[in-house]
Amino acid sequence: MTAVDNDTRVGDFVRGDSELLETDLRVFLAELTVSASKVAGAAYGPRELDTALRQAFHDPVTDALGSKVGQEALRPAGGPGFRPSIVYWVFRNYRGFAGTGEAAADLAVIRRVAVAVRILLKAAVVLDDIEDGSAVRYGEPALHATHGVPLALNTGAWMVLAALRHAQTPAVVGYLVQAVENGFIGQSIDMSTRLAEVRREIVAAQVSDRVKFWESVATLKTSTLFRMPLNAAATALRVPEEELTVLDDAMRQLGTASQIFNDLTDFVPEFGGANTHEDFDGLTNRVCLELLGADPALSELGADMVGERLKTFTLGHPGLGQTLVELAAQAVDLKEQAKSRIHQLCRSTDSATYFDMTIDRKGHVMELLLEAVRAQYSNK
Repeated sequence: MTAVDNDTRVGDFVRGDSELLETDLRVFLAELTVSASKVAGAAYGPRELDTALRQAFHDPVTDALGSKVGQEALRPAGGPGFRPSIVYWVFRNYRGFAGTGEAAADLAVIRRVAVAVRILLKAAVVLDDIEDGSAVRYGEPALHATHGVPLALNTGAWMVLAALRHAQTPAVVGYLVQAVENGFIGQSIDMSTRLAEVRREIVAAQVSDRVKFWESVATLKTSTLFRMPLNAAATALRVPEEELTVLDDAMRQLGTASQIFNDLTDFVPEFGGANTHEDFDGLTNRVCLELLGADPALSELGADMVGERLKTFTLGHPGLGQTLVELAAQAVDLKEQAKSRIHQLCRSTDSATYFDMTIDRKGHVMELLLEAVRAQYSNK
């Protein structure tokens, strides 16, 4: 079988698993109003209750879980037009592609895990956009911009609880609770950089300590989002601890690469979806941290360097181009190292191909970013 034939065959499995997840999500959404009506009981008249549930509950949740147009930006040229799931990669790696025996028995569990993980990831987006004041996500209005902050906040909080309930398996739920907690802690540390006292301490710290601060936030926030699907599925399938440790660390590394990419898009906005320079209110941006150590001017300004002043300083800094190129290259290198480590635990070439199709859906954008910043700053 040629490599092309293999990619096509594995692609069919990836597409089938993706469609299965989308089907399960549609079933989940279809049952929302019914379950909410049972909880609400006879508190309101039938028509008023239906209207209230639709506008304040069902519609926001549906919008939060819906596919975004901007997701098309993640599609490689000629690549799949669907969203692969790392949950299903774990399933295929450890239960194979035949779908019989133990695999058939575990599939029902994995289907619930996949839906729960998708809900949690989307809940994180809703809450993160509120906390960061981001009006745009994937090139479209954020949920709080279309439904208002109160409904978006309620929707995000409900989605967290709904995901945990949907997962069902006690061990999986226990892991997801820990992951959610880590995410909230990481978000709180991230937002703390808007506080004057915290900013003063960060500015006064050594460059290495500033980067360690960034790495702590990246590990708790972004890496958690990468590790969560794999760990939840691996927990459900009882993957050996020694293998899970390697897989978890590789996904943490992928999360770090993704956070570097996300930070770089504040400076190369055409890769961020909104096509605007954002997130200059904090000091966790990796590029800002690198520049902090390179220029004493920022230390002199201290906690007053925020927002537009921070944007002007960093965008006009003579070391910006070299920093962008170095960090973009670092993101690509981290991604490739992580993929190589996971390939060593793939049970088959089909599994390795499946993983690459899943990860490279965003990973290829990291490479495009590196090419873009190299071209932009090569003559400067």
